[in-house]
Amino acid sequence: MEVPTTATDRELALRLGALMLHVLGSEGGSVMRAMDDTGLTFVQMKTLFTLAGDDADGEPSSVKSLAERLGVSLPSASRAVDGLVKRGLGTRAEDPDDRRVRRVALSAKGRRLADTVMAARLRGLERFAAGLEPAERDGLESALELLLERDEIAETYRTHSHRTHSRKSSSR
Repeated sequence: MEVPTTATDRELALRLGALMLHVLGSEGGSVMRAMDDTGLTFVQMKTLFTLAGDDADGEPSSVKSLAERLGVSLPSASRAVDGLVKRGLGTRAEDPDDRRVRRVALSAKGRRLADTVMAARLRGLERFAAGLEPAERDGLESALELLLERDEIAETYRTHSHRTHSRKSSSR
Protein backbone atom coordinates (compact mmCIF):
# COMPACT_ATOMS: atom_id res chain seq x y z
CA MET A 1 0.00 0.00 0.00
CA GLU A 2 1.44 3.34 -1.04
CA VAL A 3 1.19 6.14 1.50
CA PRO A 4 0.30 9.58 0.09
CA THR A 5 3.05 12.18 0.57
CA THR A 6 3.10 15.96 0.71
CA ALA A 7 5.60 18.68 -0.14
CA THR A 8 6.54 18.75 3.55
CA ASP A 9 7.25 15.00 3.41
CA ARG A 10 9.46 15.55 0.36
CA GLU A 11 11.41 18.32 2.12
CA LEU A 12 11.91 16.14 5.19
CA ALA A 13 13.03 13.28 2.94
CA LEU A 14 15.52 15.57 1.18
CA ARG A 15 16.94 16.70 4.53
CA LEU A 16 17.21 13.14 5.78
CA GLY A 17 18.82 12.09 2.50
CA ALA A 18 21.36 14.90 2.75
CA LEU A 19 22.26 13.76 6.26
CA MET A 20 22.62 10.15 5.14
CA LEU A 21 24.79 11.09 2.17
CA HIS A 22 26.96 13.28 4.38
CA VAL A 23 27.44 10.58 7.00
CA LEU A 24 28.01 7.77 4.49
CA GLY A 25 30.26 9.95 2.33
CA SER A 26 32.29 11.38 5.20
CA GLU A 27 35.81 10.23 5.93
CA GLY A 28 36.63 10.20 2.24
CA GLY A 29 33.78 7.79 1.48
CA SER A 30 35.26 4.92 3.49
CA VAL A 31 31.85 3.31 3.99
CA MET A 32 30.99 3.46 0.31
CA ARG A 33 34.48 2.27 -0.58
CA ALA A 34 34.16 -0.68 1.84
CA MET A 35 30.84 -1.60 0.23
CA ASP A 36 32.20 -1.15 -3.28
CA ASP A 37 35.31 -3.21 -2.51
CA THR A 38 33.09 -6.23 -1.84
CA GLY A 39 32.15 -6.43 -5.52
CA LEU A 40 28.60 -7.29 -4.47
CA THR A 41 25.51 -5.97 -6.21
CA PHE A 42 23.05 -3.86 -4.25
CA VAL A 43 20.68 -6.83 -3.78
CA GLN A 44 23.56 -9.08 -2.73
CA MET A 45 24.64 -6.47 -0.17
CA LYS A 46 21.09 -6.22 1.19
CA THR A 47 20.99 -10.02 1.34
CA LEU A 48 24.32 -10.12 3.17
CA PHE A 49 23.06 -7.71 5.86
CA THR A 50 19.69 -9.44 6.15
CA LEU A 51 21.40 -12.79 6.67
CA ALA A 52 23.79 -11.17 9.14
CA GLY A 53 20.75 -10.07 11.12
CA ASP A 54 19.43 -13.63 10.99
CA ASP A 55 22.58 -14.77 12.77
CA ALA A 56 21.17 -13.16 15.92
CA ASP A 57 18.41 -15.76 16.18
CA GLY A 58 20.46 -18.58 14.67
CA GLU A 59 17.67 -19.72 12.33
CA PRO A 60 18.65 -19.96 8.63
CA SER A 61 16.18 -18.28 6.26
CA SER A 62 14.35 -19.84 3.38
CA VAL A 63 14.97 -18.12 0.07
CA LYS A 64 11.24 -17.33 -0.07
CA SER A 65 11.20 -15.55 3.33
CA LEU A 66 14.40 -13.75 2.38
CA ALA A 67 12.78 -12.47 -0.84
CA GLU A 68 9.78 -11.22 1.12
CA ARG A 69 11.93 -9.39 3.67
CA LEU A 70 14.12 -7.87 0.96
CA GLY A 71 11.10 -6.81 -1.08
CA VAL A 72 12.40 -8.53 -4.22
CA SER A 73 11.14 -11.35 -6.40
CA LEU A 74 11.98 -14.94 -5.57
CA PRO A 75 14.25 -15.25 -8.66
CA SER A 76 16.09 -12.05 -7.66
CA ALA A 77 16.65 -13.32 -4.12
CA SER A 78 17.77 -16.68 -5.48
CA ARG A 79 20.31 -14.97 -7.79
CA ALA A 80 21.60 -12.89 -4.87
CA VAL A 81 22.02 -16.02 -2.76
CA ASP A 82 23.75 -17.77 -5.68
CA GLY A 83 26.24 -14.90 -5.88
CA LEU A 84 26.98 -15.04 -2.16
CA VAL A 85 27.37 -18.83 -2.23
CA LYS A 86 29.72 -18.67 -5.26
CA ARG A 87 31.91 -16.17 -3.40
CA GLY A 88 31.99 -18.37 -0.32
CA LEU A 89 30.01 -15.79 1.67
CA GLY A 90 26.91 -17.91 2.15
CA THR A 91 25.69 -21.45 2.45
CA ARG A 92 22.58 -23.08 1.10
CA ALA A 93 21.19 -26.36 2.40
CA GLU A 94 18.07 -28.44 2.02
CA ASP A 95 15.55 -27.98 4.82
CA PRO A 96 15.52 -31.22 6.86
CA ASP A 97 11.71 -31.07 7.16
CA ASP A 98 10.89 -30.09 3.55
CA ARG A 99 13.28 -31.00 0.73
CA ARG A 100 11.69 -28.39 -1.56
CA VAL A 101 12.86 -25.57 0.73
CA ARG A 102 16.41 -24.27 0.68
CA ARG A 103 17.80 -22.66 3.84
CA VAL A 104 20.47 -19.99 3.51
CA ALA A 105 22.90 -18.51 6.00
CA LEU A 106 26.17 -16.66 6.00
CA SER A 107 29.43 -18.55 6.09
CA ALA A 108 32.15 -17.45 8.51
CA LYS A 109 33.67 -15.46 5.62
CA GLY A 110 30.29 -13.80 4.98
CA ARG A 111 29.90 -12.87 8.66
CA ARG A 112 33.39 -11.34 8.66
CA LEU A 113 32.57 -9.29 5.55
CA ALA A 114 29.26 -8.08 7.02
CA ASP A 115 31.08 -7.16 10.25
CA THR A 116 33.79 -5.29 8.31
CA VAL A 117 31.30 -3.19 6.34
CA MET A 118 29.18 -2.61 9.46
CA ALA A 119 32.28 -1.51 11.39
CA ALA A 120 33.18 1.00 8.65
CA ARG A 121 29.64 2.38 8.74
CA LEU A 122 29.67 2.56 12.52
CA ARG A 123 33.03 4.40 12.57
CA GLY A 124 31.62 7.07 10.27
CA LEU A 125 28.53 7.44 12.44
CA GLU A 126 30.63 7.59 15.61
CA ARG A 127 32.75 10.38 14.13
CA PHE A 128 29.63 12.23 13.08
CA ALA A 129 28.10 11.88 16.57
CA ALA A 130 31.35 12.98 18.22
CA GLY A 131 31.36 16.17 16.13
CA LEU A 132 27.88 17.28 17.18
CA GLU A 133 27.33 20.25 19.44
CA PRO A 134 25.52 19.42 22.72
CA ALA A 135 22.19 20.86 21.51
CA GLU A 136 22.48 18.92 18.22
CA ARG A 137 23.30 15.72 20.11
CA ASP A 138 20.33 16.21 22.45
CA GLY A 139 17.99 16.80 19.51
CA LEU A 140 19.26 13.76 17.66
CA GLU A 141 18.98 11.57 20.77
CA SER A 142 15.39 12.73 21.33
CA ALA A 143 14.43 12.05 17.71
CA LEU A 144 16.05 8.61 17.79
CA GLU A 145 14.35 7.67 21.06
CA LEU A 146 11.01 8.51 19.50
CA LEU A 147 11.76 6.59 16.28
CA LEU A 148 13.03 3.56 18.20
CA GLU A 149 9.51 3.16 19.56
CA ARG A 150 8.54 1.87 16.09
CA ASP A 151 8.75 -1.93 16.13
CA GLU A 152 10.51 -2.28 12.78
CA ILE A 153 13.22 0.23 13.73
CA ALA A 154 13.61 -1.20 17.23
CA GLU A 155 14.01 -4.71 15.80
CA THR A 156 16.75 -3.57 13.40
CA TYR A 157 18.48 -1.74 16.25
CA ARG A 158 18.31 -4.78 18.55
CA THR A 159 19.64 -7.11 15.87
CA HIS A 160 22.60 -4.98 14.84
CA SER A 161 23.28 -3.70 18.34
CA HIS A 162 23.53 -7.30 19.52
CA ARG A 163 25.97 -8.16 16.71
CA THR A 164 28.07 -5.06 17.34
CA HIS A 165 28.25 -5.56 21.11
CA SER A 166 28.99 -9.28 20.88
CA ARG A 167 31.70 -8.60 18.28
CA LYS A 168 33.34 -5.98 20.52
CA SER A 169 33.32 -8.26 23.56
CA SER A 170 34.75 -11.19 21.58
CA SER A 171 37.59 -9.04 20.21
CA ARG A 172 38.76 -8.02 23.71
